[in-house]
Amino acid sequence: MTTTVSPGTPARPTAHTSDEDLARLHREHGRALFRFLTGLTHGDAQRAEDLVQETMIRAWRHPEALTSEHESMRPWLFTVARRLAIDARRARLARVEECPHGLDGDRLEADDPIEPSIEVLDVRAALKALSSRHHAVVQQVYFCGRSVSEAAEALGVPPGTVKSRSHYALRALRRALRDYDTLG
Repeated sequence: MTTTVSPGTPARPTAHTSDEDLARLHREHGRALFRFLTGLTHGDAQRAEDLVQETMIRAWRHPEALTSEHESMRPWLFTVARRLAIDARRARLARVEECPHGLDGDRLEADDPIEPSIEVLDVRAALKALSSRHHAVVQQVYFCGRSVSEAAEALGVPPGTVKSRSHYALRALRRALRDYDTLG
């Protein structure tokens, strides 16, 4: 046992269970503790394993429990494990529900990293389907970020023509993208 002393505070012992004793404890009681906690967690093996580890940490932090007069450490371990499981459940219940109501228990799927790539391909295909005049207007206004006047100057057409072509180009793109969406 080591003692930590800092100026102005009393000495506090900081002791831990030895690695050998902890390994023996886990060997002798780990499986039974895991089965017990699996039942308490309604079959959630991952949560049960986490609770077994937390129980062993408590045993490591409290070596005095190993030197008790009891014949077996199992009752102490099960009591600690049960209390940890109850605390974990209370903590989960105290948190705000993570899934929005109305999903009828369906799980939300993680964002598919392929989806944005497919969307880009759909947009490119839709842009290729535009006439060259409409494509040029979309390129100037939306991809180059030019104003109607700047696009008109770059394309050598009146600003009204840029507005008109832009309108019809966006309408054609919406229609094409809606068609791609219905194919998926």
